[in-house]
Amino acid sequence: MKRRTNSKTESSPKGCDTFIVYPPTTPKGCVIFGKNSDRPEGEKQKIARYAATTHDPGSMLECTYISIPQAIKTHSVLLSQIEWMWGCENGANEHGVVIGNEAVWTQVPEENEKLLLGMDLVRLGLERGETSREALDAITTLLEEFGQGGPCAQDDPTFTYHNSFLIADYNEAWILETAGRHWVAQRWTEGARNNSNGLTIRTEFDASSAGIEEYSMKNKFWDGQGPFDFAAIFSEGGVDESSTSRQGCGSKMLSKHDKSGKFNREDMIAILRDHGSGICMHGSFETTASMVS
Repeated sequence: MKRRTNSKTESSPKGCDTFIVYPPTTPKGCVIFGKNSDRPEGEKQKIARYAATTHDPGSMLECTYISIPQAIKTHSVLLSQIEWMWGCENGANEHGVVIGNEAVWTQVPEENEKLLLGMDLVRLGLERGETSREALDAITTLLEEFGQGGPCAQDDPTFTYHNSFLIADYNEAWILETAGRHWVAQRWTEGARNNSNGLTIRTEFDASSAGIEEYSMKNKFWDGQGPFDFAAIFSEGGVDESSTSRQGCGSKMLSKHDKSGKFNREDMIAILRDHGSGICMHGSFETTASMVS
């Protein structure tokens, strides 16, 4: 299969920040999700609701670029949907599952084909997952079978990337980070967690794609020595853990509320509106939609 090199450059726009906050940072029984969707200037998003549906066996589903087998049953979803895409930047389903995705750039060369977009996988997870774990399983199964790839901007065929996802419900969240068709996932059940545009999962994770270590050694991303550090092995340009990155700034703002039991939706909105960190983005790449749930 022919492959193209990763299209990230030093000037590549970086955007999208997703947050999940559980007790004891929030009041008991309260879970708060938030995301800023950062996209090319002027691109439109709509709020779209799709009802739960039962589909005929063997029917096909047309996603943004490719068709895949449709599930027998899909859940009702509320989406923040880019107008030219089938998929969405973030959304929720009737069972209280919420998902947001972020662009990440990895050492894995992109497949030279139009496949599933990360935004398609967000919607597929919401339509097929009754819990966050079910949504995780749906996304990773489809990722491994059909792959991810294709232009992520309507007027720029060179703007392509891999994806990370924050998938949550009332009981637990899963941080899913991908490199091509491989992935790792980390379970999160208390306090706060955020994702921006870099790989963050290091040596501790709770699930992964089969054969990921062998793949890493075969492609000379990892020499097999020492712990398997997903972010260090796959991040293009290295891991950015600086306190001034958007990831670092988001974590710092969340830490101010650590175990307070008082974090609420107004606090989440304040984080999403923060300009100094770049989380609220303006310019040729800008925050075009936000969600708090």
